[in-house]
Amino acid sequence: MQRLARCSCGRLSATAGGAPLKISACHCRSCQRRTGSAFGVAVFYAASDVAVSGEASTYVRTGDSGKELTFHFCPSCGSTVYWQPQFRPGLVAIALGCFEESSDLVPSQSVYGDNAHSWLDLRFG
Repeated sequence: MQRLARCSCGRLSATAGGAPLKISACHCRSCQRRTGSAFGVAVFYAASDVAVSGEASTYVRTGDSGKELTFHFCPSCGSTVYWQPQFRPGLVAIALGCFEESSDLVPSQSVYGDNAHSWLDLRFG
């Protein structure tokens, strides 16, 4: 199965093949700032299963692990489509909200729960 993820204007996209290796909801303050929402959701694939199309700008930050995360976003609309976490070599994370079809992509874990908003109640099936 192939899944297409793209930015708001459609100029940057990532196509992922196969099943995701992990889907993680993250409540860290950095993900909250990056998404402008209460949390971010990363859909992890093997880098070899992801093909990218279009121009991307990058933002690199150091995570709590001390390792870098490189975020790739559209220079036109600003949507972060995918990122590469150095602490997970060989994996690419794609933003759940960028997928054309994501109704069956359910997080299997939640991280940084101490930063979760008190009104948020996520349950994983």
